[in-house]
Amino acid sequence: MYKLFFRLVFTRMDPEEAHHLAFRWIRLASRVPVLRTFLAALAPRYEELRTEAFGLRMHGPFGLAAGFDKNAIAIDGMSMLGFDHVEIGTVTGEGQPGNPKKRLFRLVADRALINRMGFNNEGSLAVAARLASRTPVFRTVVGVNIGKTKVVPEDEAVGDYVKSTERLAPYADYLVVNVSSPNTPGLRNLQATEALRPLLTAVREAADRTVRTRRVPLLVKIAPDLADEDIDAVADLAVELGLDGIIATNTTIAREGLGLTSAPSLVKETGGLSGAPVKARSLAVLRRLYARVGDRITLVGVGGIENAEDAWERILAGATLIQGYSAFVYQGPFWSRALHKGLAARLRTSPYATLADAVGADVRKTV
Repeated sequence: MYKLFFRLVFTRMDPEEAHHLAFRWIRLASRVPVLRTFLAALAPRYEELRTEAFGLRMHGPFGLAAGFDKNAIAIDGMSMLGFDHVEIGTVTGEGQPGNPKKRLFRLVADRALINRMGFNNEGSLAVAARLASRTPVFRTVVGVNIGKTKVVPEDEAVGDYVKSTERLAPYADYLVVNVSSPNTPGLRNLQATEALRPLLTAVREAADRTVRTRRVPLLVKIAPDLADEDIDAVADLAVELGLDGIIATNTTIAREGLGLTSAPSLVKETGGLSGAPVKARSLAVLRRLYARVGDRITLVGVGGIENAEDAWERILAGATLIQGYSAFVYQGPFWSRALHKGLAARLRTSPYATLADAVGADVRKTV
């Protein structure tokens, strides 16, 4: 039914406007007790999928990737739909409108999106205030993804990330340093280890002095476009600095070699490509990371995950957690339910007693 609705309604709307409309419906549903109870019942939890990552217990491994809920306004709504964790953001030190519209494009034939949103968000102060005043309806893990304010020069980026950390770390179950969006000039330069080392060190120190009652897990999110030697360098740095995890991967700027069949006018739009076409590269990056770091840090697989088979493949490749976003646009509100059901079925018929046993199993066979 959703696919028919998508074709008849959403495809006739501007993608960003459709996103805001769906967002309003989800928020409204989460505020109506009877409706949210009904919808939550349609997204059942499976005991065998319970997951622990960087000291946090979750109902399962599948979460909502950053980019959907930039300002922390629909955490309960997304948990209601079955996401086991919700990563908000990307949040910048100061609020900013993002890039000029039109900035979000559907590549329906490729089950993909191109976005050049440019970290449009209300800023760390406003988001922190919203998180502080939140009264959760559903228990869920909340990650906070932070990035660089566009007008802040690259050589002042550390201070900008520290500002966001000091404001947001008290409300984050885990914190993500995003240095991999292609839509903020100079941001991806921060993935180079000589720039990444002082940035991650400063964020870790800021989180520790701001939150003294617990250790806030710290992760970094990388691009699929990194060369293999740069992936290895980031992996080694993450282990050296004692990071809690790496999220692999963000969107890609690549277009060639992805088999895209959408209209050339869409394919040539600038911005980050997400969805099915990035599946193979994101999986390859994940495999390489796990081969490098093993179980020393937690890996989060994201990029092109559409169904339970994709999720299971990422787990076998080394992901303890998995995330999605683009497929939600195409598959609708019961996507998480279907993925959980299929993932539980795969675990039951596998040789592994738990999901944790399955993490990285395919990679371990080859090393």
